[in-house]
Amino acid sequence: MPRYFAIAVVLTLIGLAVIGKALYIMTAKKQYWTEVASRLKRDSVSVKPGRGNILSCDGQLMASSIPEYKIYMDFQAGSDDTTWVRKRDSLWTEKIDSICFELNQIFPSRTVAEFKSNLEEGRHKVMKNGKVGARHWAIWPRRIDYNTFCEVRTLPFFNMPIYRSGFHWEEFNSRRRPFGSLAQRTIGDMFGAKDSAKYGLELSFDSILRGTNGMMHRRKVLNKYMDIPVLNPIDGADVVTTIDVGMQDLAEHAVIDELKEINGEMGVAILMEVKTGDIKAIVNMERGSDGGYHEMVNRAISFRCEPGSVFKVASFLVALDDGVVDTSYVIHTGSGVMEMHGRPMKDHNWRRGGYQDINVARALEVSSNIGVSYVIDKFYGSNPTKYVQGLYRVGIHEDLKIPLVGYQPPYIRMPDTKTTDRAKYWSKTTLPWMSIGYETQIAPINTVSFYNAIANNGKMMKPRFVKQLVKDGQVIREFEPEVLKERIAKPQTIKTMQTILEHVVSQGLGRKAGSRSFKVAGKTGTAQVADQYGSYHSGTTRYWLSFAGYFPADNPRYTCIVCLKKSGLPASGGGMSGVVFHRISEGVMAQHLKLSVDDARDEKSSFTPDVKTGDTEAAGYVMSSLGLKGQRTNAPKTSRDIIPNVVGMGARDAVYQLESRGVKARVRGRGKVKSQSIFAGTAVKQGMMCELVMER
Repeated sequence: MPRYFAIAVVLTLIGLAVIGKALYIMTAKKQYWTEVASRLKRDSVSVKPGRGNILSCDGQLMASSIPEYKIYMDFQAGSDDTTWVRKRDSLWTEKIDSICFELNQIFPSRTVAEFKSNLEEGRHKVMKNGKVGARHWAIWPRRIDYNTFCEVRTLPFFNMPIYRSGFHWEEFNSRRRPFGSLAQRTIGDMFGAKDSAKYGLELSFDSILRGTNGMMHRRKVLNKYMDIPVLNPIDGADVVTTIDVGMQDLAEHAVIDELKEINGEMGVAILMEVKTGDIKAIVNMERGSDGGYHEMVNRAISFRCEPGSVFKVASFLVALDDGVVDTSYVIHTGSGVMEMHGRPMKDHNWRRGGYQDINVARALEVSSNIGVSYVIDKFYGSNPTKYVQGLYRVGIHEDLKIPLVGYQPPYIRMPDTKTTDRAKYWSKTTLPWMSIGYETQIAPINTVSFYNAIANNGKMMKPRFVKQLVKDGQVIREFEPEVLKERIAKPQTIKTMQTILEHVVSQGLGRKAGSRSFKVAGKTGTAQVADQYGSYHSGTTRYWLSFAGYFPADNPRYTCIVCLKKSGLPASGGGMSGVVFHRISEGVMAQHLKLSVDDARDEKSSFTPDVKTGDTEAAGYVMSSLGLKGQRTNAPKTSRDIIPNVVGMGARDAVYQLESRGVKARVRGRGKVKSQSIFAGTAVKQGMMCELVMER
C-alpha cells in the first residue's frame, strides 16, 4: 500500500503540474503563443476581389481600381532562429543609413534623420526576454502606388525574403478617375481607409461593383508561407453609364465660364437624350472656399427649390389640355401691375408700361406673370384641386426614382385650408403664385424630364444613368429605356406648346439661347430665392436663373436645362442661363456635324484646283510651285475691248481684269464679286468706272 500511495501522489503531482502549466500558458503566455500560431497558420484568410470599373457610354474609363500599398516592418521576424537574429542585427546596423537615404530619395518630404529615428524607435520597442515587440511598424504613414512600392522593395534589406527581413505590406484597392473631377458627384467616390463607397453610382451600385470575397488557408512550411485557395474571389462587374465624356466636359466648361462671368454662387446643367432619357452630361458646380468652382453636392437631383418661370409651361399646358383657353385667348395685363387677392402681381417690364393686351401664346413668349396667373386664377380659382391634379397629370410632379442617393422628388401640395401649418396652408394667393413657379419645390432633374416629354411628343422617359452591367466582356444586364408616362397631354396640346416654345426663342425672351444653325425651343426662368435663413428680403437678393429647352426644335435630339444661382442684379434667365444653353447646344451639335460627301477625297489621288480668269502670271507661279504646270483656266478668254464677266472672282483678280482694259474699278464690301455695275460684253470706253459689289 505505501508503494501504491507513493505512485498516486507522484501522478497527482504530475497532473497538477500539467494543469498548472496549461493554466500558465492559457493566461500569462496566451499572447505570445497566439502570435506564434498566427505566424504558422491562418485559417479563412479573406481574399478581396477586384472592384468593377465605371465606364462612359462609349467605353472610356471614368473610375477604375488600382492597387495601393502600406508598408511595414516586423522587427521580430525570424526570432526563433537565434543565429539569424544576430546576423540580421549586424546587417541592419550596416545598412540602416543607406536604407534611410534611399527612402528619402523616394519620399523627399521626410528627411534621412527622420526615417532613421522612426525605424530605430520601432526596433527598440522589441523587448528582450521573449516579450512582444513591434510586429507591424509603419515605414511610411500613407498608401503608396505600385511603382513606388516596387522601388521600396528593391532597397537593401527590404529585398530579402519576408520571414527574414520582416519587411511586409498590406494591399488595398484604390479608386482612380482618369478624367479627374469630370462628373464627380454622379460617378461617385470611395472612402479610402474603409474601402467603402461615399456617394454617386459608386454607392448606388456598390454591391455589383464590389464583387464577392474569396477565402484561403495559409500555412508555414519550411520557413515559407504557402497559400491554399479554398474559394476564389469573384471580381465586380463593370457599370456602363450614359455619360458622354465630350459632352460632359463641354457642359462643365460652359457653366464655369458663365459663373466666373457673373460671379455666380452655383451652377447646374443637365443634358438629356430625348428618345431614350439618357443623361449625357450632368454638372454641379459650386463656389468653394478657395474661390474656384468644384463639384461638392449633386444639386441637379437634390436641390429642390422654387423653379420660377420655367414652371409656367406646366401651368399653361394644364389649361390648354383642359380646354379652358386656347392660344388666341386675350389677357389684359394693363401696365404690368395687377392686384391678386390683395397682393400686387408684376411683370418684369412693369416700369416700362407692361404688355397691355396679349394672348396666351404671347404671354409665354414674354414670360408675363400676370398673363399666366390671371388665366389660372380665373379658371381654377374656384377649384384649385383640379389645377394641381392637372400638374400631376402632365408629369411635373412625377417621382423619377433615380438610382442615386440624395434624389428629392418634387413637392407640389394639394389645397388644404384646414391645416394650421403655415407652410401647408392654402390661401387665395397660393394659386396665382404657384402658377408662375413659386410655392413649389422641384429639382432641376424633374424640370428637364418634363421638358423632355414635350420634346418627345408627350412621352415622358425616366432619366437613365446606367445602360449596362458588363462582366468579362459579356453584358449580364441591360437597362432598357423606361417610359414613365405614355402621354402627358393630348397630341394637339403638345404640338401647340412646341410651337410656343419655338417662338419663345425666335421672338421672345429666349433669343440668346438660339442658334443660327438649327432651331431651338425652350423657356426662360428668373426666380427670387430665399437665403440660408429662409428669408427673401434680408441683405442681398438671390436669384435662381434658368433656361430649359430642347434642340433641334424641328427634330429634337437633346433636352437641356441650365440653372445658375447668383446674388444681386443684373439677373436674367435668358441672358445668362440662355447663353450657357447656347454654348452647350452649339458644341453638342458640332460634335454630330457630318461633312458633305463631296468633301471626301482619296488622299492618294491628285487634286488639281480650278484656275479662274485673272492674273495669269500669279496663277501660273502658284501652279508651277505646286508642280501642276500646264493647267489652264476654266473660263474662256475675252477680248480686250469688252467688259469681262468678273462675278465670282476675288477682288484682286476682278480689279486686274478691269484695269488691264483701262476701266477703273470701285470695290464695295468683302468676299467675292456678287454683281458688277457694267454688264459683261459691254464695249470698253475711255473713263469708264465699274462698281463691284462683294459678298462673303
